[in-house]
Amino acid sequence: MHLYGPKELAASIRTVRENTIKIAEDIPEEHYGYRPTPESRSVEGLFLHIVALTQATQQMHGRERIQSFQNYDFGALFKRLPVHEDDRRTKAEIISLLKDESERFTNWLEQLPDSTLTETVRMPDGSTPATKNRFELLLGAKEHEMHHRAQLMVIQRLLGIVPHMSRRQARPQPAEARA
Repeated sequence: MHLYGPKELAASIRTVRENTIKIAEDIPEEHYGYRPTPESRSVEGLFLHIVALTQATQQMHGRERIQSFQNYDFGALFKRLPVHEDDRRTKAEIISLLKDESERFTNWLEQLPDSTLTETVRMPDGSTPATKNRFELLLGAKEHEMHHRAQLMVIQRLLGIVPHMSRRQARPQPAEARA
């Protein structure tokens, strides 16, 4: 029985990204430099970090197909990526990147064979468990984006913007549904 594979993972990542894009569209461009604290990422930086993470995930698990995170140089990886979180981009460019990278990443995911998804990757020393399968690591990219999307929703609230998911929940119900 095959309950959740690459096509389902790609579909769920598309849903997550669609919601991230809605947040990007809802925040006015003049607030893309906003940081809740001086040491936190800006709105722009968070969106670019999400794009870079997608690129890094595909690099590690696609092009490089790493077998171990032991002594893996993440700093070097992020320097090689085409997008960096400290880049300067317009709102339109960021939204375009979010859309384009989502399509590229999810199309790649859909094509992965089960044999690739079940490969084990060694985690850094001291990690529990010592290995994870590639599917779990790819699922982690979606979870990572959802973490940052939650931060962006808090930022929306700080800016006085009601997040789209809250607006959707707050719709008035017809009288017969309330009875």
